[in-house]
Amino acid sequence: MTAPAGAPAKPDLGKMLKTTIDGGLAFLRKVDPDAAADMDAVRRRELGRPSIVVVGETKRGKSSLTNALVGVPNLSPVDAAVATSSYLEFSHAERAAVRAHVPGHEMPITLSVGDLRDWGTVLGNLPDGMRPPRRIEVTHPAPLLKYLTLVDTPGVGGLDSLHAEIALDAVERATALLFVVDASSPFSKPELDFLLEASKRINFVIFALTKVDAYPGWRTILDDNRAHLQAHAPRFGAAPFYPVSARLAELAMTLKGDAGKELVKESRVGELQHALVELAGKGHLLQQTNILRTLRSELVRLDIGIGDKLKSTDPDPADAQRAKDERTKIASRKRSESKQWSLALSTETSRARVDATGLLRTYVSKLQEEYLTKIEKGNAATVKALPGDIDKALQALSIRLSQDLEFRFRKIGERILAQVFTQQELGQVLRRLNARLRHAIATKPRREGGQDGLMLLTSTAGMAMMAGRGAMAGVGAMGVGSVVGGGLIIPGVGIALGLAAGAFMLYRKKVQGDKQQAKVWLREVLGEARAALSDEIMHRFTDLQYALTLALDDAIERRLKQLDDHIADIDKSMAEDKASRAKRRTTLTGEREALRARLKQLDEVLVRMRSITPAGPAEAKE
Repeated sequence: MTAPAGAPAKPDLGKMLKTTIDGGLAFLRKVDPDAAADMDAVRRRELGRPSIVVVGETKRGKSSLTNALVGVPNLSPVDAAVATSSYLEFSHAERAAVRAHVPGHEMPITLSVGDLRDWGTVLGNLPDGMRPPRRIEVTHPAPLLKYLTLVDTPGVGGLDSLHAEIALDAVERATALLFVVDASSPFSKPELDFLLEASKRINFVIFALTKVDAYPGWRTILDDNRAHLQAHAPRFGAAPFYPVSARLAELAMTLKGDAGKELVKESRVGELQHALVELAGKGHLLQQTNILRTLRSELVRLDIGIGDKLKSTDPDPADAQRAKDERTKIASRKRSESKQWSLALSTETSRARVDATGLLRTYVSKLQEEYLTKIEKGNAATVKALPGDIDKALQALSIRLSQDLEFRFRKIGERILAQVFTQQELGQVLRRLNARLRHAIATKPRREGGQDGLMLLTSTAGMAMMAGRGAMAGVGAMGVGSVVGGGLIIPGVGIALGLAAGAFMLYRKKVQGDKQQAKVWLREVLGEARAALSDEIMHRFTDLQYALTLALDDAIERRLKQLDDHIADIDKSMAEDKASRAKRRTTLTGEREALRARLKQLDEVLVRMRSITPAGPAEAKE
């Protein structure tokens, strides 16, 4: 069990964590600066309220359990797969409220609790033209939410393919996982695979075994699950399991007096609630331990790399031949398929540019129609306030367009890179590309421009060419995130469009309360806005296409160089005498011993951190 509050273990653990993380990062900076930069970004991330993310297969009872924990029946939609582009985030507030974060909207859309099924499930009905929300915030005065944020990911649908990616996106900022399995059957392979992937960044997992009221033999399934964990994920072999019945907890909410209390006790949900509150009370330690866990994953990757180098000191001619065959294959693909990749990239960007321009046309047309109606129906005050209103509307339009471009750019980049590289290779390619983009953003000057004195168009630092090739103005995304989990970052797409001083001066000079002149001014201003943004879109897609072309070429050349170096190492080893190979092997062995000593230190701390995990109910222990 955990030491009681106020015991000396807590500050000792915190100090030990900080020292170990500092030392591990210093070591990583020496051997892999790019990976260390990513880790620094993760560490600087703001530590907020502890977040418990609920994950598991479809139909395991995640949403029902979430509702039981919160104490509100049917709050999270049950028996419907939540749209793969969103997850539900429950936090505390004095009044219930719902806000949907929708791509293309600069502000969250306010909804009612009754709208959750329509907006949060694939069985719902969204307004015409509305994209599914990425995230839905639900606030509620439930007591549990005073201590933690609960994130429901009911759209994981099989924990594979895109569904698993959505769940992993929610896991990215999790403090701990609540992994839900039910008493009908043991762990499936996709569940174990997902758990192993998530555990690279999350150190603490609590398991909930649901539907125990429906399956009297749940203890057998629990034993089977523990055996699966010992065999495939031994780190979680001693993790606590909480047998629960969300159905009984929900039924108890409808009863009063002793009957309700008895059902609450039989549901066992209260034990899980107390465990989550206890865990959340150690939120800072949990978050720091997760950083240490991610750092360990990076060191394991480096250890594998040193292992490959050690193999070259004991050369295998067959290994050299395999590397040469792979090099020939890649070089041949570069010659034969480079035009195909270039054509695919050109086609993708052209299609997306046309779509984006069409969307812009729709945005501006709706804006013009809305304000022409306002002028026609408004009074003098409405006409007077028009320039300020249009300035704000154009800024809002800029944000919507920026978010849409960010989405399109990222998808284009990832689709094209995936055509060239295997999934395993793609992780390393994206890491190098993101590191270079991040460096370019830090050094890129701001780009500004104007249109005839009426429009002011400002772009943030844009997407860059590869390092050593200069930097380009233009494209980017909405900020730089972590790439520990993989994925293409397109930094800084922000466009700020508004009225220049000339537009206000022209309005005061020509309009002076005349509605017809106000309409003329409106059409002129919006026409120039559309022209300015259309031009910006064209430049940005051109920049994107050029940058990704360079990225492809750079990544392929790097892979060829890696293979050349590997072949050269083998050839060199074969040419070296036994003493020279032994000397190089000794150097590499020393490097590996230093790395493994650091790994051992991290592992010792991670093992000690297990002491802060709740012990679990006695009846569910081995």
